[in-house]
Amino acid sequence: MKAKTILLSAASAFVISTRLVVGGVVAGSLSFVSAAEAASFNSISVRGNQRVEASTIGEYVGIKAGKPYSAADLDEAVKRLYSTGLFSDVKVSQSGSTLLITVSELSVINQVLFKGNKKIKDDALGAQVQLKSGASLDPNLLTQDAETVREAYRRIGRADVIVNPTTVDLGEGRTNVVFDIQEGARTKIATINFVGNTAYGDRRLQEVISTKKSNLLSFISRNDVYDADRLKADEESLRQFYFNRGYADFQVVSSDAQLDASSNKYTITITVDEGQRYKFGDVSVESTVEGVTSADLANVVQTGKGAVYSAKDVEDSITGISEKVANKGYAFAQITPRGDRNFENHTINIVYTVDQGPRAYIERIEVRGNDKTRDYVIRREFDVAEGDAFNQVMIQRAKRRLEALGFFDRVEISTVPGAEADQVVLVVDVVEKSTGDFSIGAGYSTGGTSGGVNLEIGVTERNFLGRGQYVKVSAGGSKGERTFGVSFTEPYFLGNRISAGFDIFKSNTKYTNTINPYTLDRTGATIRFGLPITEQLSGQVAYNFTRDKYSTTTAGSPDSVFKAGETNLSWIKSSLSYALLFNTIDSLDNPHEGIYAKFNQEVAGLGGDAKWVKSTFRASYYKTLSEEFDLVASGTVGGGYIYAFDKTGTTTDRKGILTGDLFSAGSEIVRGFKTAGFGPTKGTTFVGGTSYLNASAEVQFPMPAIPQSIGIKGAVFADVGTLFGTPFTDVTNTSMKIRSSVGASIIWASPFGPLRVDYAIPVKKQSGDLIQKLNFGISTKF
Repeated sequence: MKAKTILLSAASAFVISTRLVVGGVVAGSLSFVSAAEAASFNSISVRGNQRVEASTIGEYVGIKAGKPYSAADLDEAVKRLYSTGLFSDVKVSQSGSTLLITVSELSVINQVLFKGNKKIKDDALGAQVQLKSGASLDPNLLTQDAETVREAYRRIGRADVIVNPTTVDLGEGRTNVVFDIQEGARTKIATINFVGNTAYGDRRLQEVISTKKSNLLSFISRNDVYDADRLKADEESLRQFYFNRGYADFQVVSSDAQLDASSNKYTITITVDEGQRYKFGDVSVESTVEGVTSADLANVVQTGKGAVYSAKDVEDSITGISEKVANKGYAFAQITPRGDRNFENHTINIVYTVDQGPRAYIERIEVRGNDKTRDYVIRREFDVAEGDAFNQVMIQRAKRRLEALGFFDRVEISTVPGAEADQVVLVVDVVEKSTGDFSIGAGYSTGGTSGGVNLEIGVTERNFLGRGQYVKVSAGGSKGERTFGVSFTEPYFLGNRISAGFDIFKSNTKYTNTINPYTLDRTGATIRFGLPITEQLSGQVAYNFTRDKYSTTTAGSPDSVFKAGETNLSWIKSSLSYALLFNTIDSLDNPHEGIYAKFNQEVAGLGGDAKWVKSTFRASYYKTLSEEFDLVASGTVGGGYIYAFDKTGTTTDRKGILTGDLFSAGSEIVRGFKTAGFGPTKGTTFVGGTSYLNASAEVQFPMPAIPQSIGIKGAVFADVGTLFGTPFTDVTNTSMKIRSSVGASIIWASPFGPLRVDYAIPVKKQSGDLIQKLNFGISTKF
């Protein structure tokens, strides 16, 4: 029999009753016609709605009265209604010529409340959950948000947190959502184990990663919190560490964290495969780009035959080649390093191939995850912009810059196809971290003008208002000194990669080690500009203004500050200064390799009383002696000279220079001597000199039996130096006389800053020198 299509009336349509399954849960019911038949209706009747208008529901259905519909049409209508997030149940059926839509509306959230939380504030949790006041209560989101709250607590080291989500019906379709939180005890890290490492010991590798074993001070540093994302980042840190030290085949086989519920502590095990250590073999450059020869590029290659293989050196070579080729007008050149391993002699031959790559442009740059940091702060770290040629080398450089800012826990840059075949979209995903610090520090100094206990309170924000600006306010004091300071730095002045900032400071210091004790009240300010010259070399220029007010209650015989009978002195310094800084240190916090050198010159005489030129130089070199035992050697040399424009007859003539402008001997020159403890003198008072030279050698080592996570190291050292010269005629002991010492140190990378205890024994000294074998204070290497 020949089949034919029959349009049934709404009243006689054959219907089948079924249930609609959404996400594995029976969510509503639906009566619809069979797939082989069609029906129509004349009107829509909506039931159960209280807040949503019937006409709005009818629009969501999408089927018009008088038009035929099928089972698939009704199925789509029900899905559309559920997708609005307004309904907990939907039923669609037909009665006569009327399409019946029965809905159960989701409650409206009145408030989202958190109960029992102390470690994470309401605002922080509220920003992370999806449910918000005024939105519909979606049971699925309620479950997801409970897990979000648990994850927030796991990230601060409270893995045994219990979160119970509940709802409170307020009537009239309104509901409060309550997350009842039992925060539990703080989860700690009992042990961090490494398996498979032979070239480097566990202590050395524990320094590389950011996750630390719990110790007595972990409640301050908070670096003993297990976080899966942090552990992934630690894996990458280990890879970079090994790749830069010759281990090109290094792999992290696995990283595992096991929680002992009874002790609430994690045991982390990282299994590695170090592989063999390689050196560079033959290194060459091959260019297929017309007008660019291998000889043109040879001088920018950072990898040399016989040197230990380093992925960073390869990357720096690629960057140098890419920039040089781009400067020749080939923006799309592609540099590919090809490594040929020789497993017998453990060398890697490197060939850098330069080709004219495919033309690709950056359509746009998308930034995600930056709730605080403004988009332009991230975008300005790129040397490329929308419409520029796509250059992978420049993208990786931007990634390193973003990571170096210290604003983010993680930075990932990926690409997706753009609107055209030759366009790409850069996607920058960041995970922000806290950039503000409130610090309260205490210490004991055996040096300085008064020594004793000193306190300092400081508030620092490294990403002020999300603009990438640095702000610090600090105040401190000790028995004989009070200090106050404000600093501000804008890293991109007027949109250029030039930093600009200012410092305002005020101090009041009592000097008791002179003939006439006196007080110095100092107020000053500095305006400075910084300019990066290369990746390793930077410069700074500044204008400095200082007003010193000296006062004494003893108007006795003249000393190095006051004339006879004088009780007050005002001294103004107006100067320009500049500095050059060269830095290849691998880590400023824990240096193992590299050079840190700084030259500074200050010219006083732009008005005011001071008229002189002061020059200083300091350079430190670090070298790892033993990776296995984590022995690090360092050598430091330094010197300074001040030249007075207007030669004076005596210390009280004040023709452009005071004794306070001179260099003073102290532990920074030779340890084992008091501050102002040797050098030129007036009577029995050391008044400082116009020149100094010093050198130091030191070896640092881990302290046995002390966990690495505490951050304590030991050191042995030897110092030599001299302080000499004077612009005055009434000063003695001005000739160059050498002082030297040997000693040992304890260095602690404490949560309050780097602290150091030195015990030095003078080996060579002069009659009248003031000895101070023990010195305790803040360690300031750079």
